Amino acid sequence: MRQDTRQVTTAKAGPVRRGGRPSRAAAEQLGETILDAATELFLTDGYGVTSIEAVARRARISKRTFYSRFRDKADLFSAVVHRVVERLRPSDDAALFTGGALEDVLLRLARAILRAALSPSALALHRVLLAEATRFPELATVLTDRGGSAEAVSRIAALLERARPGRSDATFAAAQFLQMVVALPQRRALGLGAPMTAPELEAWAERTVALFLEGWQGEARR
Repeated sequence: MRQDTRQVTTAKAGPVRRGGRPSRAAAEQLGETILDAATELFLTDGYGVTSIEAVARRARISKRTFYSRFRDKADLFSAVVHRVVERLRPSDDAALFTGGALEDVLLRLARAILRAALSPSALALHRVLLAEATRFPELATVLTDRGGSAEAVSRIAALLERARPGRSDATFAAAQFLQMVVALPQRRALGLGAPMTAPELEAWAERTVALFLEGWQGEARR
């Protein structure tokens, strides 16, 4: 009778799971779970209030598990910024830079930039940076390194150089183009004025490109 009980118990227990390192898929899923929790907390509560303990609690992991993947909170925030930016990037962003005249390419870029910059996640991230930049100046570095603006300036500058070989101010012009496209629509979307409607944004993109090209295609001033 005792032997039968032991046999039933063993059968119910099922196969014993062996320990070891998690699979690559499990490790990647865990990383996504941590980033999901961190993104929600950072964008809702802010950088200063969000703690590693809160992220670990939300992700249902231990702090030891957290530190096996991220050095500290700044490293985690950098990963969050990178993921937000990557999710806003068009799937075939290389196609934005090819085909058509310079005006056509810049107009495509302006539309794509506005869609990304005015998305809810991008606006929420921008609010966090504005609110916390004074207390945590390292956040500006994170945005520069992982926010994609430096890459965008470089790619637009290369486009301008191909259109006007010999100009030495392409990088400066590319940075100004980004600011011209984004600055006012973003400010209004953040609450500093009424948000632009879709027709207003389209007109803004067209007029900004036209104004930029008027200056870029003219003779460079000394």
